Amino acid sequence: MNALRKARLVAAHEGRTAVSLGLWAVRRRDGVGGGTEGFGYARAQASMLYSLVFVAVIETAGLAVLLSGFPVAHLITLVIDLYGVLFVLGLHAAAVTRPHTVGPAGLRVRAAARLDLLIAPELIASVRRDVRFPAAKAPDDVLELPIAGQTSVTVELTEPVGYRTLLGAPRHTRTIRCHADDPAALIASVRARCYRRRNQPERPLTPARTAPSAAPVPPPSAGPAAGARAGAAARPGRRRRGR
Repeated sequence: MNALRKARLVAAHEGRTAVSLGLWAVRRRDGVGGGTEGFGYARAQASMLYSLVFVAVIETAGLAVLLSGFPVAHLITLVIDLYGVLFVLGLHAAAVTRPHTVGPAGLRVRAAARLDLLIAPELIASVRRDVRFPAAKAPDDVLELPIAGQTSVTVELTEPVGYRTLLGAPRHTRTIRCHADDPAALIASVRARCYRRRNQPERPLTPARTAPSAAPVPPPSAGPAAGARAGAAARPGRRRRGR
């Protein structure tokens, strides 16, 4: 059952990657618009992935020539090589079409099609530029999302936030290190939108206005004289003038 669940998660990841290829073809980005800004992070890895695509294409052409006398082997390797080319292109497309976003709901940190983590504004303690080149495994409460071996933005949270890995393993993080093509713009947007919403004071409640109280009504047994005295008591008194 566990293996079946992991297979479903991998298939879902492949589906998101395929959708990203379609979005990339029509130059659209997921989750951007309607008051939500997008901040890309794929520029640093573009040259490397395009180089891999070029090598994969050359390999596909070379194997097609070498295996031209073996139709079955040729077909198998052709399918595998084409899948490899599409997979590498899909990785880049997912990174381009699924950027980090900042909007009314908070900061949305992404890593292509494998991670999508939404952080509410009230959970962001600080955000700063912090260039790192992680080489060792990060602590359990630190989520590192390097691009081309580097991160440039560090987000500290007020409390741990849960997420799941590609294969569904539960994790919690209190520090997020990610990369952005323009770290200064991302940091400025988070500080302007998330900090302002988090620190916005609550508006005081306005007390409800009520109508003025009516004059007391005398009991029926008091007679008209008592009613007159009660009405006179309800009206503001006048100061007598001396004669």
